[in-house]
Amino acid sequence: MNRFSEFFTQRIKRGLTRRFNNLKIASVAREVARKEPQPNGAPVVFFKASSGIDDLSWNSGFHLLASWAFRLQGIPVVYFACDSGMSRCVLGTNQNNVHKEMPCKSCVYQSKTLYAGVKTLESRSLLLDNRQQAVGLQSGVQWFNYQRDEKLNEALTSLTVEELMRFDWQGIPLGALCLPGLRWVLRVHHLNDDESTRYLFREYICSAWNVARKFDALLDQTQPRAVLVFNGQFFPEATARYMAHKHGIRVITHEVGLLPATAYFTEGEATAYPIAIPESFEMNDEQNEKLDAYLAKRFQGDFTMAGVRFWADMKGLGESFLRKAASFKQIVPVFTNVIFDTSQPHANTVFEDMFDWLDLVLDEIRLHPETLFVIRAHPDELRVRKASRETVGGWVEARRVMDLPNVIFVSPQETLSSYELIIKSKFVMVYNSTIGLEASIMGMAVLCAGKARFTQYPTVFFPQTIEDVRSKMKEFLAADSIDVPLEFKRNARRFLYYQLFRTSLPFGKFLEPSVRTSQAKLKPFGLEELAPWRSESVQVIKDGVLEGWDFLLRDG
Repeated sequence: MNRFSEFFTQRIKRGLTRRFNNLKIASVAREVARKEPQPNGAPVVFFKASSGIDDLSWNSGFHLLASWAFRLQGIPVVYFACDSGMSRCVLGTNQNNVHKEMPCKSCVYQSKTLYAGVKTLESRSLLLDNRQQAVGLQSGVQWFNYQRDEKLNEALTSLTVEELMRFDWQGIPLGALCLPGLRWVLRVHHLNDDESTRYLFREYICSAWNVARKFDALLDQTQPRAVLVFNGQFFPEATARYMAHKHGIRVITHEVGLLPATAYFTEGEATAYPIAIPESFEMNDEQNEKLDAYLAKRFQGDFTMAGVRFWADMKGLGESFLRKAASFKQIVPVFTNVIFDTSQPHANTVFEDMFDWLDLVLDEIRLHPETLFVIRAHPDELRVRKASRETVGGWVEARRVMDLPNVIFVSPQETLSSYELIIKSKFVMVYNSTIGLEASIMGMAVLCAGKARFTQYPTVFFPQTIEDVRSKMKEFLAADSIDVPLEFKRNARRFLYYQLFRTSLPFGKFLEPSVRTSQAKLKPFGLEELAPWRSESVQVIKDGVLEGWDFLLRDG
């Protein structure tokens, strides 16, 4: 009874907190609308359909605060907002019942809360000069509903999952645009060709086409100077991004930053984290101390990501582990990742997917009984409400990996210290996990198999063919010692420093964790705090969106 009582108490608490937070958001939104000056110039379009349904996610908070800051500076903003505009969307899909009704009512309510006080955009509110450029456009919200295209629906009816992946419609690669979101919501990389999967894929494609048509019309109507979207990977925002690029319009994507309550904005793909670091940049003593202080905490498990703390109880290797390891010549950890991070289009440049890489690793494990391989599953793999369905644990079981005496499997629930493991290792193997960057900073040889954020600079060994990966692994296993280029550690430190202290834009003045730390809520603040001269983050975003500057903080 206590468990049920606690469950309902927490549910009531979250409901009351959500209602209070929404009232607060609506109040501030109306104040922004009242104080918004006469706008000047072409608008900036904001779109985020995949970042929260009935709570304020961190990315929804970044989206909202940036748009408020623009409007308060006289920069017109147009919100493209879903009003049951998709038959199926990524966040609204129930992976256990893909036919279940979408939670449109609560989602639209949340959007109306965020955009309180903003008038609905109408065609007659747009004034055009002789050059057909939008001028004098008031900030507004363009709600879009769903209109099914029966011809498209018919064209999709008999297609397999493989054919749906490659499906184009009127020159738009709808299948490719929908694939990352489909894999994410089903928590798998390899899709089953069953009717449930085909149905969801078809509905996503039909919904993406509706977004494409409605967003294309909005771009024609408003002639924006830029488009700002969340993430750019899920099909609503990915489709909007694609359409904006067809019009030659700049698109900025955003994601959570590496530090708590921070955001990352870029004109590239936010999930790929493109960073332009000048070759001349060398870290000084103060910057090195700043990075070392962060790493000291991280190596103890004292960090969060998007409000989630994974390593609250990090433990050492333990006596049983050390006893077993003592009977082997060397230790090689194999760090895996969560399925969505390895299923994004930019990750798989060498292997088809992470599991293909693991199959290659397993071949070598069988050939090297003198080496203890520690396969580490990512702690996020079984996160509540976001657990993967295609897991490393499932792969281990299916391949009977634990029958091999030279393998230890560390499950997502285990809190064994990866950093202690790295110190005792000969070299480290990763697919595209951030632990590879940290191992490189620790001076270890890192053999990487998937494109990661940090592989845009020489930070790890990253062979570009499957055979080269196999060859390098054999070489490292046989070598008495491994020479690691000095530039790897230098570049790894420079890259992480930029990630932490130059690209992570702080919003802690405006946002704080809600009841669930993965959700945010507004802090009390005056609207004057959103002025560029009062917030460096706002200044960086404004300069980046309007002037095309890098989205970087001043070096500090």
